[in-house]
Amino acid sequence: MNCGILKSSILAALLGCASALALAPIAVVAQQVPIPETAAQVPGPAPGTAMTKAYMQTVGRMAYLWGWALVNMANRIAATAKAPEPGLLAGSLPVAYNRIAVLTGYIAPNERSITCPNQDVVYGTGFFNLDKEPIVFQVPDFGDRFWVYALYDERTDEFSEIGKQYGTKPGFYLMVGPKWTGNPPASINAVVRSSTATVFAVPRIFMDDTLEDHAAIQPALSQINFYPLSQFDGKMKTTDWSKLPNIPAPPSSGETKWVDPDTYFDQLPAVMKQVPPLPGEEALYAWIGSVVDAAAKDPEFKATLKETAVSAESEMITPLFAWRYNGRPSGNGWNSPVNNAEWGTDYLNRTGSAKTNMFDNRPEETKYIYTDDDSEGQPLDGRNAYAITFAKGETPPVKGFWSLTLYNEEHFFHPNALGRYSLGTKNKTLKSNADGSLTLYAGAKSPGADKETNWLPAPDGHFSLYIRAYWADEAILNGQWKPPAVTRLQ
Repeated sequence: MNCGILKSSILAALLGCASALALAPIAVVAQQVPIPETAAQVPGPAPGTAMTKAYMQTVGRMAYLWGWALVNMANRIAATAKAPEPGLLAGSLPVAYNRIAVLTGYIAPNERSITCPNQDVVYGTGFFNLDKEPIVFQVPDFGDRFWVYALYDERTDEFSEIGKQYGTKPGFYLMVGPKWTGNPPASINAVVRSSTATVFAVPRIFMDDTLEDHAAIQPALSQINFYPLSQFDGKMKTTDWSKLPNIPAPPSSGETKWVDPDTYFDQLPAVMKQVPPLPGEEALYAWIGSVVDAAAKDPEFKATLKETAVSAESEMITPLFAWRYNGRPSGNGWNSPVNNAEWGTDYLNRTGSAKTNMFDNRPEETKYIYTDDDSEGQPLDGRNAYAITFAKGETPPVKGFWSLTLYNEEHFFHPNALGRYSLGTKNKTLKSNADGSLTLYAGAKSPGADKETNWLPAPDGHFSLYIRAYWADEAILNGQWKPPAVTRLQ
């Protein structure tokens, strides 16, 4: 046998086999677990999973911080829904359900439903259920006057840009809920959609502190109106808001208690069904839901959640009433909130705002700056006298208006003989210093007859100061402008 021929044959056979193997498809066994691409594909806590008390307390505390503003909002909605018609709560706060109620002047100092009201604007308010039907709202011609309609969803986020700074034209607008699929009438200027079924509307219209401007604003105020789409006829409706009936309310020194820790976790499940998760919140909803479900089946767990809510209220929520724990430092001992009315997952600032100053405007609409302390870090006390001096040309730079408001220790107005609670753009009698600077005074005692036009009367005890800058310039928004020091006078 020829060995060379044999080797060649074997080699050819091997090469042929190799070629055949190369051409034949190879069965691949899957080794990869699919990578989740949506929140729905990410597993959450399994029903019936055993939980320790410590775990339930941990998730419960987070749930209390996360949902405090939402439960607050839900209870305000439920209380307002009982109002038989638009009216004035305790003769001071306009309230309405599926309608609007509007003041004809500044809010009264006895208001106790919501902290930190202001006396720079004329307010309107109303809660609306958009599941029932869309709501038409009218925008009058406000001329050169600053105005804004803040429309809030159940998370206390604004969902519209309606106001002077947005170039909003007079006319008719439509507010719709997440499920609405209809077509607006041709005469509707624009449609704004909420991601939640219930919303809160707060028109704010600037008014000078003069009798002349109080009279001049009335025709426009009478044309502020919100009503169901079924009642829309394309004609501007007017209302004499001076005839709103009084709705009695019990007197209170502090804000109405809108969140009760004893019942918080009884209410939370319904709130979570009403307010769908934002993108990225699905896991949080699953965590909280698993703990709430477990507590519904186990009395011991339910007691644990109630205890957790009570401790969280005192340990986590109550401290947020101090301005130093709200927002971030803005200079000279003042603080300013972050992400106003566009909170997203900023639950700390959302809850802090709900505790101290619910229903902020978005930063581009209003920049809020506040303090409880003087420039030395000492608590403000009306038994002392204070000066707040804006250097020449350094009053808050705004396209709208600015003000400095004084609040008592409960964040409400301090009744005083002058009936004065804020100073700023609205005041036409402020006196500047010889060098062009402007000094405002705060304290229980008058700084003297020559300075009294610039004085904010304070209680004989703790108080707070609060700057509002409506339609603020970029220097305020980016922190370049600093609020002035609050100097204690000797």
